[in-house]
Amino acid sequence: MSITTQFLKHPLTTGAIAASSPGLARAMTRGIGLETASLVVELGPGTGAITRSILRLMAPGTRLVAIEINPGFAARLEAAHRDDRLTVVRGAASEVATVTREPVHAVVSGLPWTVMPERQRHRTLEAVAQVLRPRGRFTTFAYCHAAWTPPARRFASELRRHFATVERTAVVWPNLPPAFVYRAGHQPAER
Repeated sequence: MSITTQFLKHPLTTGAIAASSPGLARAMTRGIGLETASLVVELGPGTGAITRSILRLMAPGTRLVAIEINPGFAARLEAAHRDDRLTVVRGAASEVATVTREPVHAVVSGLPWTVMPERQRHRTLEAVAQVLRPRGRFTTFAYCHAAWTPPARRFASELRRHFATVERTAVVWPNLPPAFVYRAGHQPAER
């Protein structure tokens, strides 16, 4: 099962035409405190390109909860990553509070925010803001070619409404398509 095939079958829930590159995975996981976190959540892990990067950075006692709505991707993720720290949950990202039941150090998202229905996007961002610890970090990416579109601008505006700090990284060119990363939190990141 390829991500391209799933995109063609389910463009509103897959959102990507290719798996995230190693460069994008590094940009998504850098500087968000994975090394010292006790609980990390990944929303929309898809084929697991970013999951691998998260697991590499996590400490031995850290838990990673990956929430995936596509049952095929969820099964593939479980089969590919036989790691006791990883729990794969089949379900909607907006249910993150029900799944974790405790504050989260970092939320890493591969969700297709700009094609998501507005109410679902708002509900999901609210849920992320709710579960994130005061110094926790939320990270997600957006494709450069679509950054100027109304849905992408609305998403960027919603990020600023839900979080006190929002940063945007440089473009990750070796990704298909090129992308940049948003890092957000309730408080400024510790330097």
